[in-house]
Amino acid sequence: MAFNTITAKEAAEMINNGDTVGLSGFTAPGTPKFISEELAKKAEREHEAGRPFKINLFTGASTSDHVDGVLSRANAYNMRAPYQNVPDLRKRINSHDCHYFDRHLSEMAQEMRYGTYGPIDVAIIEAADINDKGEIVLGCGMGNVPTFAAMAKKIFIELNDKLPHALLGMHDVYMPLDPPYRREIPIFAANDRIGSPILKVDPAKIAGIVRTSSYDCVKPFTAPDEVSKQIGSNVVRFLVSEYKAGRLPKEFLPLQSGVGNVANAVLYDLGESKELPNFMMYTEVIQDAVLDLLQKGKCTFASTCSMTFTDETEQKLFSDLSFFHDKILMRPAEISNNPEVIRRIGVIAMNTALEADLFGSVNSTHVLGTKMMNGIGGSGDFTRNAYLSIFSCPSISKGGLISNIVPMVAHPDHSEHSVDILITDQGIADLRHKDPVERAHEIINNCAHPIYRPLLNDYLKLGAGGQTPHTLHAAFAFHNAFNETGDMRNADYAKYV
Repeated sequence: MAFNTITAKEAAEMINNGDTVGLSGFTAPGTPKFISEELAKKAEREHEAGRPFKINLFTGASTSDHVDGVLSRANAYNMRAPYQNVPDLRKRINSHDCHYFDRHLSEMAQEMRYGTYGPIDVAIIEAADINDKGEIVLGCGMGNVPTFAAMAKKIFIELNDKLPHALLGMHDVYMPLDPPYRREIPIFAANDRIGSPILKVDPAKIAGIVRTSSYDCVKPFTAPDEVSKQIGSNVVRFLVSEYKAGRLPKEFLPLQSGVGNVANAVLYDLGESKELPNFMMYTEVIQDAVLDLLQKGKCTFASTCSMTFTDETEQKLFSDLSFFHDKILMRPAEISNNPEVIRRIGVIAMNTALEADLFGSVNSTHVLGTKMMNGIGGSGDFTRNAYLSIFSCPSISKGGLISNIVPMVAHPDHSEHSVDILITDQGIADLRHKDPVERAHEIINNCAHPIYRPLLNDYLKLGAGGQTPHTLHAAFAFHNAFNETGDMRNADYAKYV
């Protein structure tokens, strides 16, 4: 059937106050960019006229300023999930102008199908190509689009002419049956393909095609600083030691890496290592560094949910798709982050922390325990199920005003039971087969910054006793000192004893 070509504004006019909208994509890639901007303008017009206008928005993960930025500034969100990273939305969330709930990314699609969050009124999908049968070649990110498309009452397609049709074959669209009918996810190696290269939707639900032209506008990361480089070096040093000790198989294992400067530094260092064999990745996001690793042959295959490349790297990919075509595979989030698969194939998980405490628990979401930063993302999916779970962070922030190693994390996202290795610019703490006090000494001696080691040792001497010797009335002395004086070094346990 022939589809109507409409403008982004016309599409936005068909979205109503209170609608639940699902977007394709995972981070900026694959995320629609134009209907959301017109939706923000509509919200502003409605608010100026004294009428309410807010939507519920579900995505694969974070989006971009074209979505979360403009819609947050227009105060157009009632509810948002499952992950975000845009400052304007963060402000809305922390001031309770937007209801935000943080979810493990692997869980969202299944919960949507269960009806946990109600029906989906609209799905907006970015596409490289579509035919009259409703067969879609997706863009550079998948997210939860198979579920959103299946559930939505109507669908808008943003047909982006910057996306080459040759992306056909780089997607693995697979939606498992829901319990109690689900079978095993038949992935036994990172490069196994199990689904369809195209997304098939009901043509009758397509309410219009919006023709667009835009790259994904991913901002480049700043060049790694000395701290990031040292963390990257320490991660690789640990992996080399495990490999030489025979605690990793000779074939090595697939890697998962989080997003950001530290993750990029780790990946670049892996590319330079002569002591580790070539490897595959089974991860949720691949960044610029991975494309270099694929070109060099150090990374032989990357299974991902999104190609989160800067525009320059995205164009580099598109100009040599024949080389990369069989080396990258994009999957839905419930597959890229699937605990069953992660556990089966033995993924080594590498994620970042905001802070870690003396006994190995990690806070990856809330600054000082109260202010949402980005969200848990997929870190929990990988951490709990990995062959090895590594967390890294700088030992200090803000020139030493903040210690990222604290007596007790102010918001627990990953418990001590899930964290194997903690790495900072100072060194490596192997927390395996150690009791809580042994872990505390390991972390202080190897990961804490020297200016905070005396204070952390003093905390252990407070004498609360027990297997995990927290002194609850003094456990947040670091955080209280920062709130009161702007410097954690002013922590005074005597105030709480």
